[in-house]
Amino acid sequence: MPEIKLAIVGAGRMGITHYAIINSHPDVSMVSVAEPSPLVLTLMARYLSVATFKDYRQLFDQTHPDAILVCTPPNLHFEIIREAGRRGIHVFSEKPFTTKFAEASELARYFTDLGLINQVGYVNRFNDIFCKVKEYIAGGLIGKVIRFKSEMFCCTVTHRDEGSGWRATHECGGGAVYEMASHAIDLVNFLVGKPEKIVGSSLNHIYSKNVEDAVSTTLLYRNDVSGTLYINWSDTSYRKPVNKIEIFGEGGRILADQYSAKIFLNKPAESWSLHQGWNTIYVTDVFKPVPFYVRGNEFTRQLYHFVECIRNRSAFSRCTFSDGADALEVIEEIFTDYELHGRI
Repeated sequence: MPEIKLAIVGAGRMGITHYAIINSHPDVSMVSVAEPSPLVLTLMARYLSVATFKDYRQLFDQTHPDAILVCTPPNLHFEIIREAGRRGIHVFSEKPFTTKFAEASELARYFTDLGLINQVGYVNRFNDIFCKVKEYIAGGLIGKVIRFKSEMFCCTVTHRDEGSGWRATHECGGGAVYEMASHAIDLVNFLVGKPEKIVGSSLNHIYSKNVEDAVSTTLLYRNDVSGTLYINWSDTSYRKPVNKIEIFGEGGRILADQYSAKIFLNKPAESWSLHQGWNTIYVTDVFKPVPFYVRGNEFTRQLYHFVECIRNRSAFSRCTFSDGADALEVIEEIFTDYELHGRI
C-alpha cells in the first residue's frame, strides 16, 4: 500500500514530540506542518523536508494529507477537525479534543458517519501498566469494583500567574481541569466506566488568577460504585506528571501509576501468577517494546495505533472522538456542579 501522507497542525511542544515519533513510522510520509510562529516555521523549513504553512487551510489545499495530527490549543480544534472531516482526512487530536461537550459530540457523530479514523491523545489508554490493570479488572481479579480514587499531580504552575497565555483561560482550554483532570477522568472512564453523576466539586486557586490549580470531586454510579478525583498541577513535591489510581473491590485492591502496580488479593490468583496478600509488578515486567522511544512507550504506541487503524479501516480505535466527548461531558458536569453547589 502507498505511504500515508501525514501533516501536523500546531508545532508546539506536543506537535514537535509527535513529529519526532510519527516520522519514525515506515508507512508514513510527513508532508507538511502548519504553525503560526514564524520562528518555528523557519527552523522546520530549514532542517526538515516538509512544506510549512501559517494557515491549515493552505496546508490542506496544497499538500492534500491523508491524515493530520491536531496539536493546537483546544479551543481551535473544532474548526480544524470539522474542515478535515469535510475533506475526508483522518484525524488524531490532542486532548481535551475541544472545550465544549456539544462540539465534541458533533464531531464524534460526523466522523463516525463519514467512516474516518478519529482518535484523541489520552496516552494512559496505551500505558503498559494501566492496560494491565484494565485486564485485571475485566478478568475479575479483584471482583466487583466498589470504590476508586483517581489522582494526578505535577508542578506545572508554581508561581503567581496573572493570566498570560492560552493555558490561563478556560475559553482556550486552560486550567487544571482541562489540562490535567481530563487525563484522570479518561482513565476512570477507561478502567471503570463513565460516571452517572458528579457531586461535591471544589476548584481551588493557588497561583493562577483566572483558572483553577486544583480540583476535587466525587463520581457516582448506578450500581453503588463511587469514586473521588483529585488533581493538583501546583504540587512542587512532584518533578514530573504522575497519574495514580486506586481501585478497591470485593476480592482485593489495586494501586497503580504509570510505572508500577501493587495488588492486594484476599485469595491467590494462580491464573495470573499472583499470590494472596501484596504483589508488585513494574512496567519493565509487562511492557511491550516500541520502535521509537520519546517520553514513554505509550506516546509512540498511540500514534502507531492511529496509523494501524488507517491501514485497516476495521481496526478498533482505543480512544475515539466519542471517548473524548465522554471526558468532556464529565468536565462540564464538574464545572456545573461547582457553580451550583460548590461555592460558599
